[in-house]
Amino acid sequence: MPRFHRPAASACAALVAIAALAAAGLPGTASARTPDSPGPAAVADASPALLTAMGRDLGLTRAQARDRLVNEAEAGATAGRLRLALGDAYAGAWVQGAESARLTVATTDPADIPAIEAHGVRAAVVTHTLAALETASTAVDRAASRTAARTTAVDAPVRYVDVRTNTLVVQAVRPAAAHDLVAAAGIDRALVRVETSADRPRPLYDIRGGDAYYMNGGGRCSVGFAITKGTQQGFATAGHCGRAGTTTSGYNQVAQGSFQASTFPGRDTAWVATNTNWTSTPYVKGQGAANVQVAGSTQSPVGASVCRSGSTTGWHCGVIQQHNTSVTYPEGTISGVTRTTVCAEPGDSGGSYISGSQAQGVTSGGSGNCSSGGTTFYQPINPLLQAYALTLKTTTGPGPGDPGEPGEPGGTWAAGTVYAAGAQVTYGGVTYRCLQAHQAQPGWQPPNVPALWQQV
Repeated sequence: MPRFHRPAASACAALVAIAALAAAGLPGTASARTPDSPGPAAVADASPALLTAMGRDLGLTRAQARDRLVNEAEAGATAGRLRLALGDAYAGAWVQGAESARLTVATTDPADIPAIEAHGVRAAVVTHTLAALETASTAVDRAASRTAARTTAVDAPVRYVDVRTNTLVVQAVRPAAAHDLVAAAGIDRALVRVETSADRPRPLYDIRGGDAYYMNGGGRCSVGFAITKGTQQGFATAGHCGRAGTTTSGYNQVAQGSFQASTFPGRDTAWVATNTNWTSTPYVKGQGAANVQVAGSTQSPVGASVCRSGSTTGWHCGVIQQHNTSVTYPEGTISGVTRTTVCAEPGDSGGSYISGSQAQGVTSGGSGNCSSGGTTFYQPINPLLQAYALTLKTTTGPGPGDPGEPGEPGGTWAAGTVYAAGAQVTYGGVTYRCLQAHQAQPGWQPPNVPALWQQV
C-alpha cells in the first residue's frame, strides 16, 4: 500500500437552522440563539475563500454554495431529531443535489413514513438498521485486526456502512480477500457488498490548521486544529505522524513542541503541546492563505460539503461519502474514520477538514492525488478531543484556563465537553438529549441551540 509520506529531503455545522425549526413548531426560536451560536446567520460569515473553493471543486456559484451550507445545517438538525424519533428502526440519512436540498431518512419500518414525510423529508424503507450494519462493520474490523488476517485485510483495505445502499461495503484489490475477511468475521453475507478497487490507502506522512510542521527535524505533516488543555496550547493532528516524545518544529523551522500522546493504528489521533513561542488561533489556512474561522465541531451529515487544508496541496473541497469507515493500512486497521472525495498528497497528513465553520477532522490517509483526483479519510475531531481531554480553539470559545461562562443555572451540561448524539444532560432543571455530535461551546447552552439539543 503506497504511503503519502513526505521525507525531510523533499516537500508532504452545525449551522443550526433555528428559524426553520421554529417555523416547524419545534422547541427554541431564532431569538434564543446567541450571536456566536451555530445558526443560519453564520452562513453570512462564511469565508470567501471557502465559498470560492466550493465553487471550484463542487461546480457551484457562490449563491449555491451559501444555499448548500444552509441546507446542510437544516438537514443535520432534522436528521438528528428523526434518529431519536425512529429509535431502533433508524437506518441512516443523507443529503443530495448540488445545493443539498434533498434530505432522505431511511427506516426499516414502513409505519414511519408519515412521521418522516411530515418533516418535508423523503422516506426510504430498507432492510437493515444502521445499528445492524455498524455491528457487522465492527465484527469485520475485529477480524482484520487479527494477526492471521492482516495480509488479507491489506488486500481489502476499506470498509464502510453505505447508508444510501443500506449495505456494508468492502472495497478490495482482490475480491477473494474481501470474501475471506467477511467469512472470518462470521457475519451475514447478505449485509455485504464487495467492490473491486485498485486503491490502496496509506497514511499521509507528511498554530493554524493546515500549516506545515516537521518531526524530529525530519518528515513533514500538517497541523489539524489548534487546541488548549488548561493553560497549555498546542494542536491536534494524525497519530501516524509521530509518537509521544517526538519533537516538532513549525512551518518556519523554529522549535515548536512535542507529541504528548499518539494512537496509531486503531485510531489515527495525536496532539502536540507547543512552547511559549506559539499561540493557538481559531483558524484554518484557506485559499490564498486567508484565515477560515473555526466556530465549533458539529459533525456534518453524509453528502455534505467539506474542505481540507494541507501544507502540500493547500485548500480543496469535496463531499462526505461515509462516516464510521474502517481502513487497513500496512501498519494495521483504523476504525471510525470518515471517507471523502477530497484529494490529498504527501505532507497533507494531519491537516484540517472543515465544513462551513465547523471542524470535522484531521487527514489520515487516502489514494490518488490532486491532479487526477482521489479518496481520503479523516479522523473525526470530536473523538480525538474527547480521548485527550482537549478543548478546540474556536472563535466562540474561552481563553486558556477559562472554565466557561459564569452564573450558569446549574446542571450537568458543560462547555468544553464532547457530546455524542443521544447523550443526555440537564440544564436549568430541564433534561435535554443531544441531536448532533459536537464539543459544547460557551453560548451553546441547550436552550439556545435547539438543533443540537432536544428537550426530553
